Amino acid sequence: MSVSPEKRHGYGLLISLFLIFLLSFFPSSVLSDTLTQGSLLVYVGAASKPPTEEVAGVFEKKTGIKVHLNIGSSGAILSQLKLTRRGDIYFPGSSDYMELAKREGLVFPETEARVVYLVPAINVQRGNPKKIQGLKDLTRPGVRVAIANPESVCVGVYAVETIERAFSQEEKAAFRRNIRNYPESCEKTANVIALRAVDAVIGWSVFEHWDLKRIQTIPLKPEEVTRIGYIPAAIARYTNHRALAQQFLDFIASPEGKAVYKKYHYFITPEEAFAWIGSPKPVGGEYVVPGDWLAK
Repeated sequence: MSVSPEKRHGYGLLISLFLIFLLSFFPSSVLSDTLTQGSLLVYVGAASKPPTEEVAGVFEKKTGIKVHLNIGSSGAILSQLKLTRRGDIYFPGSSDYMELAKREGLVFPETEARVVYLVPAINVQRGNPKKIQGLKDLTRPGVRVAIANPESVCVGVYAVETIERAFSQEEKAAFRRNIRNYPESCEKTANVIALRAVDAVIGWSVFEHWDLKRIQTIPLKPEEVTRIGYIPAAIARYTNHRALAQQFLDFIASPEGKAVYKKYHYFITPEEAFAWIGSPKPVGGEYVVPGDWLAK
């Protein structure tokens, strides 16, 4: 539909009046910052949900830059980034998915930063009513377990890797008979314990500190931990705000940003993780989930 010159002039007048109205309420510097700085869209793996929500809020207050967090499983948010071709930062829950993003050319590899480190562990209901002390207890009849979906969730990949290397074929079969569901994110994996839907999950040690009243962590034996994970972040190739994205990456990797993650008991260095485990371990890398764990 065409618009007459008179109507266009009227629209222009209305816009001018609106801008004058804004300027009467806000300092020009605020409007200038809003117009020039814009905002960021960050794809966040749910493995870092609580502290990343907090650190994004601190960053917004310090800079005035709005940070929109799209939180979900590392695989799901990677698919969203790939399909929508928009977004500024990919911030998955483990190196496994960052390596995939780099291979598919979805991020700038040179911008990757390691933010914090994670250790797989058993999470049970607070008080541990089933008296679970180790992995082998998850094969007992009547113990309800869950692992995150290994097709798209970082901690599900680590769970399968742990099971495949620690269990005999008979033990693995017994464990799989006890599985009640495959939660679709780290957040949902923690929630099935908090809501008493299962007796145990193979999750991250930090899940306990997401909900201290309802979740308890049982460490794996040092020989059962095959590797520790780290949470990486990198700038997406589709960004229109590369300088702003780098500013956010620099902040979360700064002492001030990492202090927020430390408050939630994420490990700031590999050495902290090794001390908690009781032994040095490989860091990061990738694990290919066997086909019999994947949906047909």
